[in-house]
Order: sequence, then structure tokens, then C-alpha cells
Amino acid sequence: MKSHAVISAVGVLNALGEGIECVSARLFSGDQSRITRSDAFVPGKSVYVGRVRESLPECPAALARLWSRNAALSLAILQQVERSVREAILRYGADRVGVVMGSSTSGIEEGEVALRIRASQGALPAEYSYLRQVMGTVSDIIALSLGATGPSYTISTACSSSAKVFRAARGLIQSGVCDCVVVGGVDSLCKLTLNGFSALELVSDEITNPFSKNRKGITIGEGGAIFLVERCRDKDLTDETISIAGVGESSDAYHISSPDPSAGGAIAAIRAALRQADARPEEIDYVNLHGTGTVHNDAMEARAIREVFSASTPCSSTKPLVGHTLGASGANEVAFCWMALRDPARRLPPHLFDGERDPELPSLHLVNEGETLRHQPRYALSNSFGFGGSNCAVILKRGR
Repeated sequence: MKSHAVISAVGVLNALGEGIECVSARLFSGDQSRITRSDAFVPGKSVYVGRVRESLPECPAALARLWSRNAALSLAILQQVERSVREAILRYGADRVGVVMGSSTSGIEEGEVALRIRASQGALPAEYSYLRQVMGTVSDIIALSLGATGPSYTISTACSSSAKVFRAARGLIQSGVCDCVVVGGVDSLCKLTLNGFSALELVSDEITNPFSKNRKGITIGEGGAIFLVERCRDKDLTDETISIAGVGESSDAYHISSPDPSAGGAIAAIRAALRQADARPEEIDYVNLHGTGTVHNDAMEARAIREVFSASTPCSSTKPLVGHTLGASGANEVAFCWMALRDPARRLPPHLFDGERDPELPSLHLVNEGETLRHQPRYALSNSFGFGGSNCAVILKRGR
């Protein structure tokens, strides 16, 4: 009997707030108020950021050597689903529970602080450990906190990192290696990231404005989402079940930071996800666009969407609401798709921009504020495209 990878719990924390109820309310209303300016990251420049404002957990003694803001964000999100995960551990056994996370910053901010101290005092602080900024630490923290002893690792492929975890979860479950997997992504704001993107002239001086003719680049955010994904048999599926129906991946290898303008890799990833989900393009009810607001990414993605879908397929970029959360963006945006599939009012996340469409881009159906579907959505797709041409498309399905 076929096994499905179903999502049984979701935790989320980003600029919109903490928890499903709070985040979904602000998501569907298009609340952009928590994207604010900061002069704390780029010298001599004030930039918009999507910073998490909620209080974060204190460092447990057992995790002191691994602790960072990224770790605190991870535990804050984990707390939202911890009860469900611990119940799953009791059902299946700790060795049957895996952890796969995505990140691109880990504890870089703590490394920055340590290097400043070394520059001024001649030595790194005694309490500093390089483990704080190792990418794999993100998964280690969650596995150690839960006592999960199944496969545990972190994926770091830039902005596609935490989209790829859903392929990992599906594979671990369908191969029989795990009965459930804790997956997601988390990234924190840091000066290295902001200054790096600023040096590439990719940071907008206004809130990101995707698919506008006036778009100037990205707004960076932080936060993430964590999911409990479990094995489910055909007979146990219900009309309310949301499963990972398909995940498609590809690699352009076109340029280290620019997407392939032909959109070949993006199209391949989307079509691969559709094949795995056994879904036709016209069955996709909503597409969460990668939608960074950069000139080249938006042009590439618009071409990909219109190559695969019709002009009537509802789409939106949610980065004007939370910022580009980098390695955590895939998890955040899959969470937004999950919210759209579950919303009783059939609302969709709105596409916020200045309304001035780029006439050189293929026409897309960008979701208006307050727009709803006439029917209960069944399929939602999330796109994630990372530096180096790392592409991933994730399709969620509601129902049997």
C-alpha cells in the first residue's frame, strides 16, 4: 500500500509574527507594517528588513556551545510543534524520527561578534565556539532538544535550502527509513549577508517591489518554519489531509548569482514536481512565487510561470510581507501555501507591489488584496531558486 508524506503540525515565526493564527491573519490581510528600516546592518545606509520582534528562548545549558540567534529562532519555532513531535517519538521510537533543516546563515552573527572582539582585544572570546556557525548545527539543536536519533542533517543550497528538505522528508518516509521527519528552515539577519547583497547592488532602498517595472531588488528578513511530516497510508487520508505531493529539483549551473534567463532550470523543476504529484498545470490553484524583486529573477520566473501555466493561475510573492528569508524562504513559503489550502474563507496571500507592471514581462495573475478562490483549493505550488542555479518546486495537496 502506498505511503504518503503528510504534514501533521506546523510552526512558523517571521516578521509577520509567531504561530499559525497570528501569521495567517497578517498574511491574508497583507500587513506590511512589520517590515521596518534599520541602520544597524549596512554602514552608512538605512535598509528595510523583516526582523522578528518576538522574545526568544534563553539558552539551555546543554546547548551553550551551539547557541546563536539562529538557534533561538529554531527553538522558538520548535516549541509550537514540540508536543506533536514528542507524541510521534512515543509512537514510532526515537530512531524512526529524522530531522532535516535548511539554512544559509546559521550563527554567522555570533562569528561577526567574535571577530570584532578579536580585532580589538587580540583573541576570540573564551566562550566562543565555531560550532555556532556550522550549518549542520541547526539540525543538531533540534535533534538534541527532542532526543530524536534518526537521520539528522542540514541542507544549505542558498535560497532553495529549506524547499529541498521536503524532498528529503518524502524520500525518507517512502523509502521506509523514517516514520516521521521534522523538517523546515531557519535563518537570522546578520551584517555579512546584508553587506554581501548590498555589494552586489541587490538590496532595494524601498520595500521589495516584485514584478514591478520599478523593482530595485530584495528586502532581507529572518525567521523560519518547522513541519512534522508523517507516514500515512491511502486508507487513512481524509479530505483535510495536506501532503507533500511532489518536489522537483534542477540545477542551472548558469552563473554564480544570476538565474538562467531562458528559465530552463526553473521550468524543469516545476514540471518535475507536477509529474511527481500526478497533477496537471491547470489543477494548481495557487503559486507562491520566489519573487525576489530583482530585475533578472523576476524576468526569469515570469517566463517560467507562463511557459507552464495559463495567465489565469493565481500567483503572489510574499517577500514584501516578510522579506527574503534566504535559506528559510522555502519553508516559510511552503507554510504560506499550507495556510492557503486550509483557510476556510479560501483566501490567498496578496501580491503587494506598486501596481506598475513591467510591460516586458509575461502577464501573470498577481493576487489582489482580499482576493478569494471560488472553490476549495486542492493544490498549491511554492518556487525557490537559489544562487548557482539551485532550483526547487514543492507541491502540496489537500485531500485524498
